[in-house]
Amino acid sequence: MSYRSEKFLPLAQIDFEENTTEILKQKASAILKKGMHGICFSPYLEHQKPGDTISKEQIRERLEVIQPYTNWIRTFSCTDGNEHIPIIAKELGLKTLVGAWLGVDKTINETEISNLISLSKSNYVDIAAVGNEVMYRGDLTEEELLKHIQDVKSQIPNIPVGYVDSYYEFSDRPKLTETCDVILANCYPFWEGCDQDYSLLYMKDMYQRALKAAKGKKVIITETGWPFKGTKLHGAHPSEDNALKYFINSQNWSQEDAIDIFYFSSFDETWKESSEGDVGPYWGIWDKLGDVKF
Repeated sequence: MSYRSEKFLPLAQIDFEENTTEILKQKASAILKKGMHGICFSPYLEHQKPGDTISKEQIRERLEVIQPYTNWIRTFSCTDGNEHIPIIAKELGLKTLVGAWLGVDKTINETEISNLISLSKSNYVDIAAVGNEVMYRGDLTEEELLKHIQDVKSQIPNIPVGYVDSYYEFSDRPKLTETCDVILANCYPFWEGCDQDYSLLYMKDMYQRALKAAKGKKVIITETGWPFKGTKLHGAHPSEDNALKYFINSQNWSQEDAIDIFYFSSFDETWKESSEGDVGPYWGIWDKLGDVKF
């Protein structure tokens, strides 16, 4: 028997072998129109970056672009105008996972947390996230982060409180996992150099590792995505086709297995090139001008 005659199927839910870019765009568009569970949202425009003040007008304009296609949004900060995002999102009928960005500046941290608590008490927050990849960056000690999480939990006992970081941190830090009400795990096969053909299987394994560490607590994938352009990372190749395939696979899995996923990201962001290289600006479903890519 000749194995050359056998059709190879990648370890993913869909065989894309015969699909042109246009067919992939059609499939992705149909999924988008059906609606996603959630999407990560930043309203920065071409000339802006974190730390710049954002206006209510641009927040509303950008939220109105994505509102028909998602049930939830995830935000990253509660300062510099970002604190208005949950309020406007609620006006548009969206659910919110609202994040307080924690870093090395203690004064900013206090403002972030204070605003998160205030928004939560005013019913603008469905899930509260205290910190994003703080352990990965080393901005705080684990003890400092735990205290912030515990302080927020004591102030808003009726709202689930968690912390966002890479999936493996919840296995490596059992005390952190125990303190969280919900496990908010970032899962990026791309950043671990995974080939597109195996990326869905890899993400499922990441999710299972977080699920095992959670010991019965709900696990939400707070970030996952694939860049449309840029330099390859080991076996992971940025491209339009690969980004479309990853979107299709992840969203089909989310719908079929009821996995809560916040896709990364809503819009391309030019400022990200400084921290993530030439792939940084190209993770959006919409480009920097607000036009959908498929």
